[in-house]
Amino acid sequence: MIDFEFHSPTSLDEAFGLLDQYGEDCRIMAGGTALVIQMKQRLSQPGHVIGLRKIGSLNSIESTPEGVRIGALCTQHQIISNPVIAKELPLLADTFRKVATPRIRNMATIGGGLVNGDPSQDPPPSLIALGASVVLTSNSGDRVVPLENFFIDYYETDVQPGEVLTSVLVPQAPAGSGAVYLKFLPRTADDYGTVSVAAVVSKGQDGTCKDVRIVLGSVGVTAIRATDAEDALRGKALTDENIRAAAALVKDAVDPLDDFRGSAEYKTDMAEVFARRAVEQSLASIS
Repeated sequence: MIDFEFHSPTSLDEAFGLLDQYGEDCRIMAGGTALVIQMKQRLSQPGHVIGLRKIGSLNSIESTPEGVRIGALCTQHQIISNPVIAKELPLLADTFRKVATPRIRNMATIGGGLVNGDPSQDPPPSLIALGASVVLTSNSGDRVVPLENFFIDYYETDVQPGEVLTSVLVPQAPAGSGAVYLKFLPRTADDYGTVSVAAVVSKGQDGTCKDVRIVLGSVGVTAIRATDAEDALRGKALTDENIRAAAALVKDAVDPLDDFRGSAEYKTDMAEVFARRAVEQSLASIS
């Protein structure tokens, strides 16, 4: 690993000052699980690293009228074990429970993971399916960005120079809805998924699909919302035939790469299978 100078600000204003001072020669560190690996592999070689751990305002979880606000420094374990998350966002607790290992979950933060922009990580599909947004803060104030617009390309996000991701805003799932996150793991339980899918389905009193959101991970350069599949189900009867027809449209939305987890063709086929299962299991979970 290259030599660098580590800074540990105790306030956002101090962090903004360091960002202004060092510019492109600095990187922000939250939990460090991604950045440290990148630095060891010399994929990132900053001269200055700004650690955010001492900024206490960034690690709280609170329920608001708009939903749940999660501080960017909240660890994955903190999210899993938080009673507000368990009550209001059980899909999120279940999703984070499927990330890597306890050792990683005790260190990795929700904000650091999102800023890293890895398209294979678990949380983005569920967060996007729930309609989450991120709050990006700078000296100029806050900028709120829907998470489905936050990821731009492979490991590229909409964080602008001088900005820090400070919190994640997650609306509660609609009343009368069911939700699930599925992760296809043909290798080991702590691996990235070959394909992952989150679905949130709302059913009307007449049994038709009131609303649906289907989001896939590991099958493109960003998490992918399958809007054509959603449109094919919305307002329709939630029959096996309609669900299968909608899931088949997922294959046109994904663009996976060949790698050691499977060929692009295999991942495309699995995206259809797991999208169908996610919708079916979401329906089954509606109480």
